[in-house]
Amino acid sequence: MSEFCNLSESAWEDSGEDLHDECGVFGIWAPCRDVSRLTYFALRALQHRGQESAGIAVGDGKTVVVRKDLGLVSQVFSDADLSAMSGKCSIGHVRYGTSGAKSWESAQPHLSTINDTIIALAHNGTLVNSDELRDDLIRLGIPFRSNTDSEVAAQLIGYFTQQTHHLRQGIAHTMQMVEGGYAMTLVRDNALYAFRDPNGIRPLVLGKLPAGPVDGEEPGWVIASETCAFDIIGARYVRDVMPGEILRISDEGISSEQGLPAAAPANCIFEDVYFSRPDSVKDGRSFYSVRYAMGRRLAQEAPCDVDLIIDVPDSGRPAAEGFAYELGVPYGEGLVKNRYVARTFIQPTQSLRQMGVRLKLNPLTDNIEGKRICMVDDSIVRGTTSKQIVRMLREAGATEVHVRSASPTVVWPCFYGIDTGVQGQLIAAKKSIDEIQAFIEADSLAYLSVSGMLSCVPKNGYCAACFTGRYPVEIPGDFAREKFLKGFVPCNLSHPSEDTRAQIKSFNQAAQVAVHKGDVR
Repeated sequence: MSEFCNLSESAWEDSGEDLHDECGVFGIWAPCRDVSRLTYFALRALQHRGQESAGIAVGDGKTVVVRKDLGLVSQVFSDADLSAMSGKCSIGHVRYGTSGAKSWESAQPHLSTINDTIIALAHNGTLVNSDELRDDLIRLGIPFRSNTDSEVAAQLIGYFTQQTHHLRQGIAHTMQMVEGGYAMTLVRDNALYAFRDPNGIRPLVLGKLPAGPVDGEEPGWVIASETCAFDIIGARYVRDVMPGEILRISDEGISSEQGLPAAAPANCIFEDVYFSRPDSVKDGRSFYSVRYAMGRRLAQEAPCDVDLIIDVPDSGRPAAEGFAYELGVPYGEGLVKNRYVARTFIQPTQSLRQMGVRLKLNPLTDNIEGKRICMVDDSIVRGTTSKQIVRMLREAGATEVHVRSASPTVVWPCFYGIDTGVQGQLIAAKKSIDEIQAFIEADSLAYLSVSGMLSCVPKNGYCAACFTGRYPVEIPGDFAREKFLKGFVPCNLSHPSEDTRAQIKSFNQAAQVAVHKGDVR
């Protein structure tokens, strides 16, 4: 095992209205190809899912080589790095942390050793019972290098694989114990694995690489959080990784088994609203078309008499275009986005910090001055950025500024992989729509209804807990403590189960009776 370390200084990131998903994952099995370079380009396609850190782990048939660091994919990897990481299979990860500090140790993939076998794990999501599991593993003498739930999963897989001597069984036992939303890829020296939570909360898709033009480039398999990662490397979408499924890809081919029975489907609705790239595809439809439909439905529910429809770039654009089409009102550009300021290794001055959203957005005065404007955004979470933009539009000469959200009011915290884990952060949990309108200083404000939103997405089961408070996976009471405002009672809040503790204890007792150091299969 080789681990490259090049810890760079922490990068400044604007912390405004933007929602952040925990991360994006990728995996590839293609023995005759440059798997590290293909992983690099796939991660570039998934960069919107996480800009805090990036990492790649490669299995070369004998060991696992890992390179990870803080920063964007293009900052972390050099051509020399990729050339030094040849192998049969690879996984990659881009991170925005919702569990664990911003540190090199929290960057992924996470490593774990199983006797003489090294594994690396990449995880998208949040495990709601990770604190309890970490405490039990520490009591068993297992050390941790970070406080992330992803390392808990990696250590659990290593622990149970040592008992069973089968990596797939170690994964299956871990899936029986962890709770929450997750999609994971895992690599060892000679195999690639992928698995997903039984509700399918976090996305994971399977694709296939065709035979390449170079001699020896046979077809290969790829795994990713979104289909846009397939497009950039020439792979085609095959199917979703099924909820509760474990995939194994090796020289023996691809095999599938259920690590857990599939539960009621609960796809994260915010993948459709915001997270996934608009050109990614789900159930035969691009996310662009879904968001366009949400904009049209929003116009039916909450029209407004204005001269120009604009979006909050770039995530609000499809909904704004649909909104304008439905109303028959011109759509135009009102805000120009600086795409190079959100991540920088140069700290802004305090006066620049106070300018807030102006670091990223600037009004197009020629299009705005003297007009009644309707600004369409994908969502309104904390309200601070919306307020700054409304003021900016008025300063640019807009005579009226109306605001529309192409998703419902975000009232409840998310515990499955979005950085809204505390309800007090959410403006709609503390204020009525009229009060939010007054706060952001808009002439009018309206949100898409929950039923309207769900009418625009495929009919296959969604988690909309952030809008409704109905959580598909039980939230342990200790995990949710102090995360809800007084008077809010969510559905599916539970007390910690003793099942996980009992399961670890039973395996530990068995290990003490007979400890074997055989090969991991």
